[in-house]
Amino acid sequence: RGLYITLGIFLVLYGLGMYDYIQRKHTIRRNFPLFGRLRYLMESIRPEIMQYFVESDTNGLPYNREERSMVYARSKNELDTSPFGTIVDVYAPGYEWVSHSILPKHVHPDVLRSVIGGKQCKRPYNASLINISAMSYGSLGKNAVRALNSAAKMGNFSHNTGEGGLSPYHLEKGGDLVWQLGTAYFGARDRIGHFNPEAFAKKAALPQVKMVEIKISQGAKPGHGGILPAEKVNQEVSDIRGVEIGKDVISPPGHSAFSTPYELLLFVKQLRELSDGKPVGIKLCIGKRHEFLAICKAMDKYGILPDYFVIDGGEGGTGASPLEFTNHVGAPGVESLIFAHNALVGFGLREELSLISSGHVVTAFDAIKRLALGADHINMGRPMMFALGCIQARKCNTNRCPTGVATNNPHLEAGLVPEDKDKRVFNFHRATTEAIAGILGAMALEHTEELRPWH
Repeated sequence: RGLYITLGIFLVLYGLGMYDYIQRKHTIRRNFPLFGRLRYLMESIRPEIMQYFVESDTNGLPYNREERSMVYARSKNELDTSPFGTIVDVYAPGYEWVSHSILPKHVHPDVLRSVIGGKQCKRPYNASLINISAMSYGSLGKNAVRALNSAAKMGNFSHNTGEGGLSPYHLEKGGDLVWQLGTAYFGARDRIGHFNPEAFAKKAALPQVKMVEIKISQGAKPGHGGILPAEKVNQEVSDIRGVEIGKDVISPPGHSAFSTPYELLLFVKQLRELSDGKPVGIKLCIGKRHEFLAICKAMDKYGILPDYFVIDGGEGGTGASPLEFTNHVGAPGVESLIFAHNALVGFGLREELSLISSGHVVTAFDAIKRLALGADHINMGRPMMFALGCIQARKCNTNRCPTGVATNNPHLEAGLVPEDKDKRVFNFHRATTEAIAGILGAMALEHTEELRPWH
């Protein structure tokens, strides 16, 4: 019997070796039959080897082990303190810190809310300091969307739909929603993909929709439009978005509803009227600075103002993007926020609207920094995914996310139980807000509105 097993193994290996030798697609396997396969094996497990055995606690990207472990611990209500002292080199160039006071105060996290909605808005929204950033159904699975929205309901914070439209899973749990309209106007489009006012008004009237957001661009791929890989376009996504099943869904790079700053503001005004006075904002990544200044000039000239801007940094996340766009298009979040804040101050418009910052904000210190530089609120995307169980496998564009977060594969997303994960997202949101309140107290401040760059 052992001889037959040995012979069988030999024949299998011999067959694989002969196939490698005669195939013409892979040079390595053709030149080194059988042994050349080891290269592909090692390549396939390289990300796991790097993450678990090579990276230190502080050098992993885009989020290091220390950051991810903090989110996991807070989401599970586990010990999130750090022993024995910092592992950060406090003398390295670029090290940052806040200035504490010898007279600290106690700050309750519940006071850190503020209203979004200017004078032209009839139905302002009392927003949490931290909210869920834009992530569409389709990019995320239905159980992930359910868990996020349930957490938003539990914690009284908002959940941005992303540009993929309002799905039944956004509405199922009753959490506050920010409905994002991208260049494809999913959920509010006509047959040729242009904006449909009637369809928009019908959905904007839903009580869960608290704000509306026009997405001009996102930090991870500004000027490129959105991409939903064909692997994720199942029948349900096709029905919700009104697109063809099994094909890549490409949102155009630009909007068809407007082409000038003035037309953009008219679109803001139209959406506000169609939504019966709900706050309407604009999300963008800063590129050519004169274009943002042109929007400010149009606001100043015509007196039509959005209720908020979301300034997304080039370090922001995405489910799928060309490498060049991810790495080299779009200004980083800090520089973008400083510029946008100063531009609005210069035009005398800063007090009329809110600024929201997004893009690689995960710790309370990250949030404090953005708030000190001009933001009123923080949007978090990938940290919320970590709270759901994301392990940074970086397979979001393959529909093979192992944790069931960024996939609509029925087998994989079945592993994500919304009734468990919603509590984890809620816990992370609460703990991070409490940590921000703790830092504010150490600085002898009572609210984020008191933060300034010199702090």
